[in-house]
Amino acid sequence: MSKNFRPWKIDERQLLPPSVQDYVAKNHMSRLVVALVREELDLSAISGSYRGALGQPPFDPRMMTGLLLHGYASGVYSSRRLARAAVERADFMMIVAGDPPDFRTISEFRRRHLKALAGLFVQVLRLADESWIGEARARCARRHQDQGERVQAQSDELRAHEEAGSGA
Repeated sequence: MSKNFRPWKIDERQLLPPSVQDYVAKNHMSRLVVALVREELDLSAISGSYRGALGQPPFDPRMMTGLLLHGYASGVYSSRRLARAAVERADFMMIVAGDPPDFRTISEFRRRHLKALAGLFVQVLRLADESWIGEARARCARRHQDQGERVQAQSDELRAHEEAGSGA
């Protein structure tokens, strides 16, 4: 008896191109990094340093910052490895939205904005600390509520047992 396998549709074309976000889990760290960069971090020091309209437009500073932050959080530090990850790993591909910068661009961005990036890392640590503290408090409250419910259920069960025993 032969084993049936799921079909491997490597050459099948898809009718609609999927979003790169579809390949990353909803609770993946890369989504947190993107949300932080888009909604929480103050990137004015980096964005304000770009002047003039000559030459090719630069990559969006939010994307570049997100790429670096996710790289640091994932243990990928070198510009060459970040550039490779942006082509090979779905979490990095989601951040760069399928338009990866080369390693020189990443290196130059990091060198040019080193001081501003240091300040952003402090912001990220503060936000993570606040988030962790809030999450820890919520976890404790849930645990205490669960314990209270268990104690109440046990006391109700004990009362019912005592009433059944005294009524006999």
